[in-house]
Amino acid sequence: MIKWGILSTAKIAIEQIIPAILESKNSIIYGIASRDLKKAKKLVKQFDIQEAFSSYKDILNCKKIDAIYIPLPTSQHIEWSIFSLKAQKHVLCEKPIALNVKDIDKLDLEIKKSNRIFSEAFMVYYHPQWKKVKKLISDGEIGDLKHVQGCFTYFNIDPKNMRNIPELGGGVLPDIGVYPLVTTRMVTDQEPISIRSKIEYDKKFKTDTYASVEVNFKHFDLSFYVSTQMSLNQKMIFHGNKGKIEVHSPFNARLYGDAIVSLSKSDNNKKVYFRFGETNQYRLQIEAFAHAIKKNDSSDLFSIKNSRNNQKIIDKIFQSHKIKKTVKI
Repeated sequence: MIKWGILSTAKIAIEQIIPAILESKNSIIYGIASRDLKKAKKLVKQFDIQEAFSSYKDILNCKKIDAIYIPLPTSQHIEWSIFSLKAQKHVLCEKPIALNVKDIDKLDLEIKKSNRIFSEAFMVYYHPQWKKVKKLISDGEIGDLKHVQGCFTYFNIDPKNMRNIPELGGGVLPDIGVYPLVTTRMVTDQEPISIRSKIEYDKKFKTDTYASVEVNFKHFDLSFYVSTQMSLNQKMIFHGNKGKIEVHSPFNARLYGDAIVSLSKSDNNKKVYFRFGETNQYRLQIEAFAHAIKKNDSSDLFSIKNSRNNQKIIDKIFQSHKIKKTVKI
């Protein structure tokens, strides 16, 4: 069993990753660290974790721990990923791992030096619904892919939430703008060639709260919008010249609805539904990461190259808005 340590008592760790590790077949949680030791001890008791640590560096120095999960604010991801790798830990870091490509390049150098496994925590990469979408497209079920539509929105105006604090890496594009991009790239194995975007900023928070983006690939286009100040919604639709594929809850299936993929032909005479039940993509992510450690082979994980390519697009989205022009990738 791979022994995990968790840096901080962040909400996503409590609600998603800790339960995922407990459900997994090849992992256990050994320790959790918090700068507020009372919080760590509370979770130790709640989840029957072995040990509470009062500092992040203390948990990194624990020889019994194999892998570290990092759910800290985005602005701290690079720093603590590097600290963890230098401590000879394997690292699963919450997305986005960085706020620009230069920081990812710095991290990549440390990954290579450490000889440890690192992956950005894109849980959607492991969900079988996306493997199904990729197969339907590659099998020609919708003919030639022409256009992809996407949206991801929620409502959050809490001034204490890190998503509304620029110093912590807040903003809609770093938080959820990454998802329409990464899933489109996943199922097509294609990279974009140009981008045009429009971004709106909250006057109080100074963070980006809405973005509308047009992404041009060689043979198809992607258009999507994301917002942190709109009602709860998410969907991805892949349009071909012979039909379309809809992913009804593409990113957070258990929160936004059932994991369902539907296939419609152009004549609309028939719609086929593929259902994925209570699939826990976070558990699948943990099991894949632990398996990679055991095999010393990260080829089935979301790679640092993939992370860099996705971040490069996010950087270009900001650039396009700033100069009010289409930019090439």
